[in-house]
Amino acid sequence: MLRKPPDMKVFGLTGGIAAGKSEVASRLRAAGIPVIDADAVAREQARRGGAAYDGIVAEFGPSVLGPEGDIDRAALAAVAMPDPGRRARLEALTHGAVIGEVGRRLAVLAEMGHRVAVVEAPLLVETGLHEGLDGLVVVTAGANVRLGRAVARGGVTEADAAARIAAQASDERRLAAATEVIVNDGTIEDLARRAIALAVRLGAKGSQWPKS
Repeated sequence: MLRKPPDMKVFGLTGGIAAGKSEVASRLRAAGIPVIDADAVAREQARRGGAAYDGIVAEFGPSVLGPEGDIDRAALAAVAMPDPGRRARLEALTHGAVIGEVGRRLAVLAEMGHRVAVVEAPLLVETGLHEGLDGLVVVTAGANVRLGRAVARGGVTEADAAARIAAQASDERRLAAATEVIVNDGTIEDLARRAIALAVRLGAKGSQWPKS
């Protein structure tokens, strides 16, 4: 379980592929609420010298390495994502390192005087990382809408996008754990307004804590 500072409220932010989670995170940051991107932390831990690098290479072999010896994330995803067992092993290899680093960053933010922070991750519910947090924000949109967005922004085929959507938790599972829900079924301006309103609510909740 994630260790969070006693004088800070920490909320999770998650959503399916192309639901709009990253846009919400961007708006929260702009409003002054620090957001830790757990997926970015995982990438750092998987780099050469990172806590997860050796374990990933040992588990999945040299085929997931690029020409310079770094892990090729596309190659790793192609090997791990279609197989639930291998995907679970990848998550196990990175989970502890990510939790430790996220906890360290939260402690730094608390020392800086922040009383509210958000942890953004696509697999918060799947990994159980949301447990023990002060709330969970879920950004949601229909599967067909997300599929269209994922293909439109490039980098994946429709089949790849569909496979990744299927590999994630269902909206029902995420929503069952949610304390805040943002439905991203309109324009980017609509989503921005909802994200700003969310920032106000989270900031108000954090203001209940005494200053350090």
